Amino acid sequence: MTTAVPYRVTTPRVLRSEWHKFWTLRSTWITLAVASALVLAVGVTMGSTYDGDDSEIDTVVFVLLGTQLSQICVAVLGILVTASEYSTGMIRASLTAVPRRSPVLWSKAAVFAAVAFALSFVTNVVTFLVAQIWLSDGDKATSLTDAGVLGALAGNAAGITLMSLIALGLGGLLRSVPAAIGAFVGGVMILPEILGMLPYDAVGSAVDYFPTQSAEALGSATRLADAVSPAMGLLSLTLWAAAVLTAAALLLRRRDV
Repeated sequence: MTTAVPYRVTTPRVLRSEWHKFWTLRSTWITLAVASALVLAVGVTMGSTYDGDDSEIDTVVFVLLGTQLSQICVAVLGILVTASEYSTGMIRASLTAVPRRSPVLWSKAAVFAAVAFALSFVTNVVTFLVAQIWLSDGDKATSLTDAGVLGALAGNAAGITLMSLIALGLGGLLRSVPAAIGAFVGGVMILPEILGMLPYDAVGSAVDYFPTQSAEALGSATRLADAVSPAMGLLSLTLWAAAVLTAAALLLRRRDV
């Protein structure tokens, strides 16, 4: 007679485990708090000091300039979600509990993406509304119900989330926090800017589909000049994130811990 196994590895249980690990880290709370505070602080500063000099800049882009700083914070957190387990040795326990390995990475990505998007979107909406306290009487007076505004706020949050999922994947690929941060900053954020300065039209067109440039196209209520459409930006960024995470999942299955 076969004895039933009392505990089985299931997707909900792996997700619950990763959710618990995510919120028990002090770095999670600190990094998310700093990321939100940066967006709100910059948004309040831009709104309260606006004097009409930047009237040509889209209002959503203008008040959310702080996301350029918060993006780095959230990306670093994504790297910590994967790479820090290798430095602490926790990854051995995780993969012992889930021998198939891949569900661990995908669960980390799912938990992280849900938190990053929710926090970014709420922060964006609050920052936008607070900034309008000072902007409501000028040329940047805008409402959440205006065309494209809510979509731009959500698009900005989606861009931050997908960019940070790329960082999370790099953490899984490189298994080192410093190496992954260097790869993200150098390869994802700086390299496209360098390539964009080359005097070749084909290179410039290709750079428009790189992660940073695709993310920028998502966060504007009006179509940015010389940028891909929001739909193409979202598709491009999703494919980049999926590619890096898939590569990390394949190597996770094949390499020793």
